Amino acid sequence: MMQSVLQLTDRVFDGLEARWESASGRRNAANLLIFVFLATLVVVELKRQGLLPPFLAGPVPTSHFAAVSLAFTFFLIIEVIGLVFALAQSVAGAAGKQFEIFSLILLREAFKEFAYFGEPIVWEEIREPVLHMLADAGGALVIFVLIGFYYRAQLHRPITSDAEEQTRFVTAKKAIALLLLAVFVFIGLNDLWRYATGQPVYPFFKTFYTVLIFSDVLIVLISLRYTATYHVVFRNSGFALATVTLRIALAAPVYINVLLGIAASAFILGLTYAYNTFGAVGEVEAEAEAEAVPTLPEAVRSEAPS
Repeated sequence: MMQSVLQLTDRVFDGLEARWESASGRRNAANLLIFVFLATLVVVELKRQGLLPPFLAGPVPTSHFAAVSLAFTFFLIIEVIGLVFALAQSVAGAAGKQFEIFSLILLREAFKEFAYFGEPIVWEEIREPVLHMLADAGGALVIFVLIGFYYRAQLHRPITSDAEEQTRFVTAKKAIALLLLAVFVFIGLNDLWRYATGQPVYPFFKTFYTVLIFSDVLIVLISLRYTATYHVVFRNSGFALATVTLRIALAAPVYINVLLGIAASAFILGLTYAYNTFGAVGEVEAEAEAEAVPTLPEAVRSEAPS
């Protein structure tokens, strides 16, 4: 029974991933972003000209810059789906993807400041939003650089030398990824329903990062089934802590959110270098100890008189 469930999980995940990562899937995602951007520009202009009916004009902004923010929001949603599929490939890769998305969220926040710009632009009215833009954009750039070094430092060593156990661990991560994808779809549909019915909408990305915290902790616990090595457990737990920091950063005010994001990026970079250095030493020492223990026949032969 369990074997059938695992095989079904593999088939479903691999099928969805193949479609999502295919050339046609990327083109469709790009076409959606282009459509959202252009359609928003048209709808905003229709409202500015008074050509939208009142029941549609209410939630539509009056600034054309809102099209940039909305297009970035859809782009982030696409990146979140990519994070779900990256989770099964590599725990470290999925952690890096979380920081990629956070840096893009900072860029989106910078673009959202454009919504406060009137047309024509008056400097006295935009002085504070410009400072916010510089902070968010600068923080995103620093995180971009740190994550670049983070990816360069990855060695992608398996947590176990047993191929069968490694396959089971990957399948377990695929199951978690499918669960995350279902939660992602539920959150999105729930937000759409609440928006359509005039109810307060939950902050999508804050909610999703909260779910990521629990998924990261679950991966730490599942990894204990395949290895109890201190270095692996510490690294995976550190990734979960970094996700907690990002979730706090999403709720923090401007400037503080940037500092928290940079601190979390520096943390996982240092964690990776420490893991590469001391984790490898620990593995070598464990292998040396295992090889140094003689089997019973060898021990008997070594003690036998010549």
